[in-house]
Amino acid sequence: MSHTAHIPSHRKPRQRASKSALRAGVAGGVLSTIAVAGAAGPAQAEPVTQTIEMPTITSGFSTAVAASAQATQQVALDLETQADEDAAAEKAAKTAKKAHAEAVRKAEAKKKAEAAAKAKAEAEAKERAERASRTSERTTLSASSGSSDSGSSASAPPSSSNVSGSAASIVAFAKAQVGDAYVPGGTGPNSWDCSGLVQAAYRTAGIDLPRVSQSQSTFGTQVSLDNLQPGDILYWGSAGSAYHVAIYVGGGEFVGAQNSNTGTVQRSLDYDRPTGAVRVL
Repeated sequence: MSHTAHIPSHRKPRQRASKSALRAGVAGGVLSTIAVAGAAGPAQAEPVTQTIEMPTITSGFSTAVAASAQATQQVALDLETQADEDAAAEKAAKTAKKAHAEAVRKAEAKKKAEAAAKAKAEAEAKERAERASRTSERTTLSASSGSSDSGSSASAPPSSSNVSGSAASIVAFAKAQVGDAYVPGGTGPNSWDCSGLVQAAYRTAGIDLPRVSQSQSTFGTQVSLDNLQPGDILYWGSAGSAYHVAIYVGGGEFVGAQNSNTGTVQRSLDYDRPTGAVRVL
């Protein structure tokens, strides 16, 4: 056999063809899969082929926007100015109202002060006149008391013309103290308690009474309230434990140092009806 003779190949051609077919099959499958996936995708996935143009802002539109902004700002400023004016007006009204109230208060206070000053001046003038009158009456009583001790009859004041002697002296003294103050424990000359006034009145007639109302209510003879005489001692409460005394001055009236509110007063028996009475003279 010749060395150049054709020697058959040991390769297997069918195997190469099989591999090529396999590769072709794989490639085809991949391409098919891609094609199917593309077909199953949404229709909107198509590529954009056009450009959308945005509207152009013109100079007229810009001017309109600026004018609207300016108008809005002006309205805001007007509202703020109006609010300030309203607040100022309200504050001014409150200030005026307060000033008016203060003026009224001062006017009323001034009026009250003037009225109080006038009343005080009148009261002081009246008190001075009453004190002067009582001083004159006391001087007269001192003289009449001396005459009574010597046995002569004392002259009674015009208002007690039907009273004479020691009773007239007691009644006149008691009446002269009307208007004096009431002070617990007071024995004169310008302030009294009830028994202090009675004791001092009887002293002008030369009679020394006990100091307290309980003892004065039993000093003398018990008499009926229907048979009273000027100078009798009236008492409130029971005899021996009386809490108040006064002097009967005739005409259905008495004089007594009542309390701190009224002071020494002359009143009708009906004003404060006594419980009983004693006669010392």
